[in-house]
Amino acid sequence: MLKRILAIFRARNIEFVRDRSSMSWNIILPVVLMFGLSFIFGGPERPEYRVGVLQAGEELDKDQHPFLAMRYIQFVVINDEAAGFRRIARHQLDLLVQFDEPRSYWVNPDSSKGYFAELALLQSENAVSHGIRKAQITGDAVRYVDWVLPGILGMNMMFSCLFGVGYVIVRYRKNGFLKRLRATPVRAIEFVIAQVASRLLLIMLITSFVYIGTKYFLDTRMEGSYVALFLVALVGAVALLSMGLLVAARATSEELAGGLLNLFTWPMMLLSGVWFPLDDADVWVRQVANIFPLTHVLDSARAVMLDGATLIDVAPALVSLLLLSVIFLSMGAAMFRWRPT
Repeated sequence: MLKRILAIFRARNIEFVRDRSSMSWNIILPVVLMFGLSFIFGGPERPEYRVGVLQAGEELDKDQHPFLAMRYIQFVVINDEAAGFRRIARHQLDLLVQFDEPRSYWVNPDSSKGYFAELALLQSENAVSHGIRKAQITGDAVRYVDWVLPGILGMNMMFSCLFGVGYVIVRYRKNGFLKRLRATPVRAIEFVIAQVASRLLLIMLITSFVYIGTKYFLDTRMEGSYVALFLVALVGAVALLSMGLLVAARATSEELAGGLLNLFTWPMMLLSGVWFPLDDADVWVRQVANIFPLTHVLDSARAVMLDGATLIDVAPALVSLLLLSVIFLSMGAAMFRWRPT
């Protein structure tokens, strides 16, 4: 018995070493992720207070007011007034200031950090001659469980779509099932669509079940329409499934497919806003995040759940996801390989 175990153990190790592509992914991917994370999220310790500066440009001129020279405050440029008001209402910003005319600031009276940030602003305001107007924006703080719920559901959907479809097709190809299926009248696009429909049904049932459970036990926030949220999840799942099929269109080993799928899943999990927002990240980081389908899914789901967005509001994101689905499905069907070699 032990000899058989050792023989299988040795054969599996030789198979892995000989599969140079998958071995390279297992070595290179962790190194790339570590360097990427240290570059994106590295830097000094995060300040205690976050203050938004409402202005047109991206560059912050610290000479326009003494308040901007204060230490231990992180100043964030806000270009959209409505977005700044929303973040004040959610307690995501401690203060919102505008030094262009009319010079004003906004604070949430229920925010403890906003109270001290306001005192710092008024103290620095004594050094200049012009007055500054005050306005209050009320709103309850968004609980982390409310904010992170779409991220958790989206992450679970992402893994189910990509790995659930990718590994199955690769296994079909490896054991010769696709080779036998090719002898039938079934075309590649028909097989791909059937795979998407089958997995889509399972994913939507699981995601709906998890959402209903968390809504019942945790009383999570829901400001918008359940129909809009369901359509966001449905279109997002189709886009992710199409991506999984594209990855598995020509892969011949589970190891290579796993490496390629990790190449998509890990950046999406880190940069699509699953665990933390990227509002304060660099502009180029947010632009890269917008490439991923999961980013559009989570942004749309949070807009519906937390802000009460309608289908019209999230329509641009849904159109983008549908276009990505068509592109991925078309490429996957064109590149589809029936035989393992």
